[in-house]
Amino acid sequence: MKRIGIAFALAMLATSAQAQDCPAGVATAVTPAQIGQNASRDVCLRAKDVFSLVAPQLGAAITGGNAVLGQGGTLGGLGHFTVEARVTAVLNGALPDIPKWSGLATTSAPASAELETKKSPVPMPVIDGAIGVFKGLPLGLTNVGGIDLLGSVTYIPTVNEDDFSVTPDANTKFGYGVRVGLLQESLLIPGLSATWMKRDLPVTTITGNGTFTGQSMSFTLGDASIKTTSWRLVASKSFILFGLAAGYGQDTYDESATFSGSATVAGTPYTFSPFSVESKMTRSNVFANASINLLLLKLVAEVGQVSGGEVSPAPFNTFSGGKVDDARTYGSVGLRFSW
Repeated sequence: MKRIGIAFALAMLATSAQAQDCPAGVATAVTPAQIGQNASRDVCLRAKDVFSLVAPQLGAAITGGNAVLGQGGTLGGLGHFTVEARVTAVLNGALPDIPKWSGLATTSAPASAELETKKSPVPMPVIDGAIGVFKGLPLGLTNVGGIDLLGSVTYIPTVNEDDFSVTPDANTKFGYGVRVGLLQESLLIPGLSATWMKRDLPVTTITGNGTFTGQSMSFTLGDASIKTTSWRLVASKSFILFGLAAGYGQDTYDESATFSGSATVAGTPYTFSPFSVESKMTRSNVFANASINLLLLKLVAEVGQVSGGEVSPAPFNTFSGGKVDDARTYGSVGLRFSW
């Protein structure tokens, strides 16, 4: 179910459209062409609004909170490294529930409606790592200016279902970043660092469709690209058997794709021309980590929240699960090996 949840979120994210690119509505449609034009506009507007709903959720699942779970300071220079496997999921996710949507507008131009959603976590599996390259300069009981190089691998499955398919160019995508130590953690001093991280999803081709009474809609998305950048300020302290960390930062989500689709009414398809889609959103991110030390391994849990940011243009429709810019809570669980 988690694999399907990821794929469905990607598929819905990719079906965005900007309002000015959607077919014009006809106030009183009487001819088959006018009826098809209204239905095509309805598909286009719904897809655009679904993008606005899902984009911030998927962005939060990609970035999570701490770049390296449970750590706030740098590793201590050459010869030190850490590797972790984690899963981050938006816990209060809301995904479109297309089978419960009303039929497409036909005889009149589409009017704003409440589109049904269903509660669903939006998960993302990732492998993260860090390598120490500079210990930093001594300053009293600590060091400052240490540098770690960060890396990550995000996995996206290939999914083929009756209603949609997700086919990445590659199932994995590498990310990278850097961490600069403001304070190196010691027996008495907590760790404090600033990080910058870039994580992207593989370029993906997605197809999907939905059926209503006497109607249907379909879309094809090519070259879907989802890119994120994030910065963090993180503090941490270890206490022999357990550790704590907390931080604040911002995330920027960039999405682009080429989208085309159609509406079928009474057996006749009405298509609208392909067009490019781009969107960008910046959100605040606050999080806390707790870890349990198991010799060379650490079991780490994280909880955080993203909030803020503006959605432009504003959605045409609304969603039963809340506003598209609602705050989203996420959680992460990871197992880390350090040396």
